[in-house]
Amino acid sequence: MIPPDGAPPTLQQVTDALEVMHPLDRAQPWDAVGLVCGDPDAPVRRVHFAVDPVEAAVEEAIAAGADLLVTHHPLLLRPVSSVAATTFKGRLVHRAVRAGLALYVAHTNADAGTPGVSDALARVLDLDDLLPLEPLPGRPELGIGRVGNLAAPERLGDFADRVARALPETEQGVRVAGDADALVQRVAVCGGSGDGLFDRVRASGADVYVTADLRHHPASEARERARFERGPGEGAESGRPFLVDVAHWASEWPWLAGCADRLVVALAADGRTVVAHVSTTRTDPWTLRVPSRGE
Repeated sequence: MIPPDGAPPTLQQVTDALEVMHPLDRAQPWDAVGLVCGDPDAPVRRVHFAVDPVEAAVEEAIAAGADLLVTHHPLLLRPVSSVAATTFKGRLVHRAVRAGLALYVAHTNADAGTPGVSDALARVLDLDDLLPLEPLPGRPELGIGRVGNLAAPERLGDFADRVARALPETEQGVRVAGDADALVQRVAVCGGSGDGLFDRVRASGADVYVTADLRHHPASEARERARFERGPGEGAESGRPFLVDVAHWASEWPWLAGCADRLVVALAADGRTVVAHVSTTRTDPWTLRVPSRGE
């Protein structure tokens, strides 16, 4: 989107605006968020948004003439003692610096925010009455994950179709655990890896849980517990919550557009103009799916 004409902000002014939206102190202690590289005094006219700080995203941002790349995932999550171009991460830092491209990360601080990553996932699924699954201590309106409601009950199979239509296409697609004909209305979501929130999901009363990276053992145990705790008269496949597993990248991609729009509006309120662009390049690592052919 292109706002009215105005002076370009400095990188510092852009990062200040981002940190009003997603304060750094909301990030998990293990996380690495904020400015990775860039001159705070440099002007920023174009901002590129992507989920992953990978070569494709950096090259796309440079080709678009961006001065700043904002990603959800950190490039340097684990401490390093060198960013020499002898490693792929160091090479990306050098490529960005040579091109005048700053890099900024909003990760778990964006997960916890309102609106944040899980809000965006919930909104593209048309959920209302949103509440955090795991509120931040002392801040019940903030936290990881969301739970909300569909306007009316629908079949689990139809809901899975809704998820598939709402998210970008990936090789993984959408995997479902549960009875396709069971009705669902209350929905829990967590953008990114969410199999650590099963207790919260059960406590929320959700009929179905949408997240990414569901591992075999946590998913299997969640389904077995749901069957064990099912109500009287319910069939073997009626235990809730049902599970909908999507690709990690796809589950977090919806956040980018909202963050871009809010940044443009916040800077325009101060008379500063930036152009924001959201990458549609699929950076999900999986490139091919071959159906099993075993007997």
